[in-house]
Amino acid sequence: MNDAGTPILAEQAAAQVSEAWTEVGRPRPHESAVLHVLGQATYTDDIPELAGTLHAALGLSSRPHARILGIELDAVAASRGVLAVLTAQDIPGLNDCGPIIHDDPILTDGLVQYVGQPIFIVVADSHDNARRAARLANIDYEDLPAILTPQAARAAQSFVLPPMRLARGDAEAAFAGAPHRVRGELHVGGQEQFYLEGQIAYAIPGEDRGMHVYCSTQHPSEMQHVVAHALGLHSHHVTVECRRMGGGFGGKESQSALWAAAAAIAAARLRRPVKLRADRDDDMLVTGKRHCFHYEYEVGYDAQGRILAAQVDMVSRAGYSADLSGPVATRAVCHFDNAYYLSDVEIRAACGKTNTQSNTAFRGFGGPQGAIAIEYVIDEIARHLGRDPLDIRRLNFYGRQERNVTPYGQEIVDNVIHELVDELEGSSDYRARRAAIEAFNKTSPVLKKGLALTPVKFGIAFNVTHLNQAGALVHVYVDGSILVNHGGTEMGQGINTKVMQVVAHELGVDLERVRATATNTSKVANTSATAASTGADLNGKAAQDAARTIRERLAAFVAGQFGGEASEVRFADDTVFVAGQALRFGEVVAKAYLARVQLWSDGFYATPGLHWDPKTMNGRPFSYYAYGAAVSEVVVDTLTGEWKLLRADALYDAGNSLNPAIDIGQVEGAFIQGMGWLTTEELWWNGDGALKTHAPSTYKIPGVSDCPQDFRVRLFKNRNVEDSIHRSKAVGEPPLLLPFSVFFAIRDAVSSVGGHRVQPPLNAPATCEEILKAVAFVEAALA
Repeated sequence: MNDAGTPILAEQAAAQVSEAWTEVGRPRPHESAVLHVLGQATYTDDIPELAGTLHAALGLSSRPHARILGIELDAVAASRGVLAVLTAQDIPGLNDCGPIIHDDPILTDGLVQYVGQPIFIVVADSHDNARRAARLANIDYEDLPAILTPQAARAAQSFVLPPMRLARGDAEAAFAGAPHRVRGELHVGGQEQFYLEGQIAYAIPGEDRGMHVYCSTQHPSEMQHVVAHALGLHSHHVTVECRRMGGGFGGKESQSALWAAAAAIAAARLRRPVKLRADRDDDMLVTGKRHCFHYEYEVGYDAQGRILAAQVDMVSRAGYSADLSGPVATRAVCHFDNAYYLSDVEIRAACGKTNTQSNTAFRGFGGPQGAIAIEYVIDEIARHLGRDPLDIRRLNFYGRQERNVTPYGQEIVDNVIHELVDELEGSSDYRARRAAIEAFNKTSPVLKKGLALTPVKFGIAFNVTHLNQAGALVHVYVDGSILVNHGGTEMGQGINTKVMQVVAHELGVDLERVRATATNTSKVANTSATAASTGADLNGKAAQDAARTIRERLAAFVAGQFGGEASEVRFADDTVFVAGQALRFGEVVAKAYLARVQLWSDGFYATPGLHWDPKTMNGRPFSYYAYGAAVSEVVVDTLTGEWKLLRADALYDAGNSLNPAIDIGQVEGAFIQGMGWLTTEELWWNGDGALKTHAPSTYKIPGVSDCPQDFRVRLFKNRNVEDSIHRSKAVGEPPLLLPFSVFFAIRDAVSSVGGHRVQPPLNAPATCEEILKAVAFVEAALA
């Protein structure tokens, strides 16, 4: 026993304990799971309102493109409970909330560019009174020509940014030597983020022009900048705080800025707290979505199905302003290859300026839109050659030692797609099921089954290099409890849980000792958005850096107190092992405090090795790649277009997973969300430019009944070759590409109507109507 009564352990036993103990890699529940279930988790709208709180609503345009000739707001101002009506002239600073280019006004002034564009702010004593008043404005418009589709934007050469081009090799010469060619068009629709918690901001004026904004946002620092600019203040006047979001999916990366700015403008003007909470209809009318894409493609290939040349021209529906459309298009260009080596290729992408909502980030950020085009092409090559699409995919996979450089010049050093697909093919009984489905379809004239296995290779990092940085603060209190604050935001994906596990592991303590607090711009400054699947990578590393500094200070302290080298002190199992003794962590912290050892630290991380030239579209934009594959089996009713997913098998490469339970949940959620994008979630604008699918009654996200009864999700055993946080890999966005297998299984089923002799022209989303059109095309081709 030592003087404190702690049992002395042999050094060998202590080493065994510290080596065996771990906190990362354990399937821990979400840190707020109990609060979620009990309804005690605080979201922005749950924050107790201060005395005198007012409520705001936005007055929206009813025209897609028009000049405002006159606006009469007297009825609005006279409506019950209204205290103020604010227009662009009432903004004290910069009237802009564009994240990159300043082309996105908070309130439009004289020109409206889409149905739903905010024109004025109503501030009233209640949420309902503000909303009712906002609909009483009398606005006189002069209508202007409107562009509504990406095809129309291409025809009119209407773009928010200059088109981009990436080329490698000599595609023209390669086409000339290719024995076979396939060419065609494809349209893939957009997608509403449909977060459970809508856009909301609660702005509270403070002393000396200060403003505290509670906001449901993935990017508190950007909200801080936008609010400061709108109010004509410095960033230090503004604090933005977000404890958690009820979902984000990219829709709260840049587009929460409008709501934060509008609430703050009203609060600054009236010197009272103001809450702006979007109704679901208004939210969907005002905010941008996943970009829809239209493709024109041509691919040359040999008799075996190996791609020799590829050319694709993509145009997206950017909407009326640039927002994040440029980076989205860049990522689409960089993911056109997906898991395939393309020797001679030309990829063009343009961001069509349309009179619709300004589209924005959405889980995958252009990657899914880029990759689905090459998968569509491979599906056609296989059908033309009478081969199984999986065989064509394998033939074109990136190699391990050769054929391993992307069109943008990054060498792939972590390729596991061959082993991963081998494992999934075997575990899913792919070949046997393919034969069984063929036999079923021969005897079933109406119901047709389809099967598809599709791979994923997804680059991880922001494709703007300077955004790949993060900071964190870790505090150890005298009682041994630990508080961590980092720049990431929690939107249900479990980033706080993972960061807490990293800190607990670094300090060798039980997870129960660690708590994460709200993301706050006054604690960690200049943070990047929680996006691009980098949240745990960046913030985990930053928190680990902070915790390691504290651990090293404690190690030096106990080594000085009890002898031995600081490098030999071990922290594990809530215990500090030093010089043959075992001290409880709390005991060490208490002694260190009395010895005036600093028990808090900041941490910082910047992803190394990244570089990108946007002019040549060449470089190393990604730190590493995440891989995956999925097999889906569907049955389609060829008389109604109805279909059902019978079974899905997914295998995903999360590296050395920080938390397998959370990662598997993310894969499952991404799969269903991506399936919705490709099959049921149809955005529809009428001829007047009004989005008519703006509520759950008209917009169909997947429900429980859409999930397959047989859903098998596993993590591929792997360790990241890059020095990511504990050699883990990102799991936020890449799994959204796994349900490509659902779309191509549907296309496979439709193709079986014609004995796989006709290419079904199936666009996404593959709604019942689209499926029936494809079936009719196949039947007509055979008539």
